[in-house]
Amino acid sequence: MNDLTQDTQVLVTGGTGFVATHCIIQLLEKGYRVRTTVRSLKRTNEVTDMLKVAGIHSFEKLTFVETDLLSDTNWNKAVEDCTYVLHVASPIYLGIPKDENEMIRPAVEGTLRVLEAARNAGVKRVVMTSNFGAVGYSHTDTSKVITEESWTNPNERGLSTYNKSKVMAEKAAWEFMEREGGKLELSVINPVGIFGPAFTAKLSSGFELLLKILDGSMKAIPNMTLSIVDVRDLVDLHIRAMTNPAANGERFLALSDGVTSLPEIAAFLKSHLGTKGDKISTRKLPDWLVRMAALFSPQAKALAPMLRRYRNASNDKAKKLLGWQPRPKEEALLATADSLFRFNSEEID
Repeated sequence: MNDLTQDTQVLVTGGTGFVATHCIIQLLEKGYRVRTTVRSLKRTNEVTDMLKVAGIHSFEKLTFVETDLLSDTNWNKAVEDCTYVLHVASPIYLGIPKDENEMIRPAVEGTLRVLEAARNAGVKRVVMTSNFGAVGYSHTDTSKVITEESWTNPNERGLSTYNKSKVMAEKAAWEFMEREGGKLELSVINPVGIFGPAFTAKLSSGFELLLKILDGSMKAIPNMTLSIVDVRDLVDLHIRAMTNPAANGERFLALSDGVTSLPEIAAFLKSHLGTKGDKISTRKLPDWLVRMAALFSPQAKALAPMLRRYRNASNDKAKKLLGWQPRPKEEALLATADSLFRFNSEEID
């Protein structure tokens, strides 16, 4: 902690989310004053309960503002007196909409709403959470690694509506900055699959996937490749991008070294969890069977485009420019498993 951080206010959007909670934790530990947004002030206990599990018990430097990415209400209040904004939140949907614009428009408009409010309030820098789907899903040259220079074509075949919304939102952010950003600065973080310790039973999509492996409900494992980043390292990268002058105007891929696959993850967990891993199947599910199941199963349909997708990406830029050092992906997987056993043991036992 230093005198500068004690007087520095940071806004974290979407305070009840997995990544946002970790952002709040690390910022508070570093001595920053933190403001976070929630869609209803009735949900503030969700945030403080998770922080208590994480070992945070003093909330004098934490405040809440009720806002929604789909509304202009209170965004001027949210960014007031803030030096930095970590824009982590995304619009939430219970299912895939029939019209993709129902997901894309709020993602784009929400991003622009945050950037405009930040610019108007004199915020120094916004760090925006995009994702790997905005970078690497149109990369076809398997002789070269994917870098931040790559962009996903939003009309890429098989691209999910969620990933398309992230591409469009990030593109809109950069266009806003070029057109009317003024003195505001922007950095973007593009994470891969996010794992690591959780502080609640509420599951992200990656956690649901691991839960299905741990509880044995995934009887055979599809040959889907994954890149992984630990949420603690992801947040560390956000804070480095927030404060390092070299990060202005840059995007950074966030991933641990190396690519893995679901069968490799299942085998690793089974070999490292002792009797807790007894239910884990290591039988591989043939690609053709996934594609056949996709004809009538929504889950398989969502999975099929991910088969054999090239994910060999580089984290060199974040390492060299910002001094970032992510932990091994295996550590993130074991931390995820520990959290699932802690909060979802009834489903696994």
